[in-house]
Amino acid sequence: MTNTPESLDEKQPSAVPESSDAKKSSPIDSKDIPFLEKIKVKAGLEDIYDARDFTEVVFRVMRDLMTTEAADRVAEELQGKPAEITDEKALQNDIVELWKDTNPIVGFLSRVRPPWQGPGIFKIDSDRFLFRVANEGGLSRNVDREEAVKAVFSATKEELSPERIQEIASWLPDRVLQLWEEA
Repeated sequence: MTNTPESLDEKQPSAVPESSDAKKSSPIDSKDIPFLEKIKVKAGLEDIYDARDFTEVVFRVMRDLMTTEAADRVAEELQGKPAEITDEKALQNDIVELWKDTNPIVGFLSRVRPPWQGPGIFKIDSDRFLFRVANEGGLSRNVDREEAVKAVFSATKEELSPERIQEIASWLPDRVLQLWEEA
């Protein structure tokens, strides 16, 4: 068989992986894309494990701003919603498992201490929030930390009621609140 332009064109679609532009034009509704996959794509993360780890850090810093009661109300709404639909055991979590701290000591302390908001030595303002998520989340240099945070916020807001969305907004500092609202 000769390689005529026609025969090359026939072979090319199967040889070329589907581009992200082609995926964007597909009619898949955002609600049908798994939670961690949304974050991976929107944040520009390399893999689903990076999305999981980064999401846990963003959730930890968010919880640090909130009362235990407010964090528990968020957890109630995230209960039973899958983070990723997969056969991989390491990713078979509900979103609520990402919301709760995986470190038992940190989890306990976060339940007994007051929110890290307002005046005081432990205040978490927007700069500290973004600094913590970038450093603790292990973002690579090519990932924009604000876009990554917005990706987590966007996916999270799709899982919550308007009441929880508003409640979380009431706890966020100025620039982070703006990212929440933009997400």
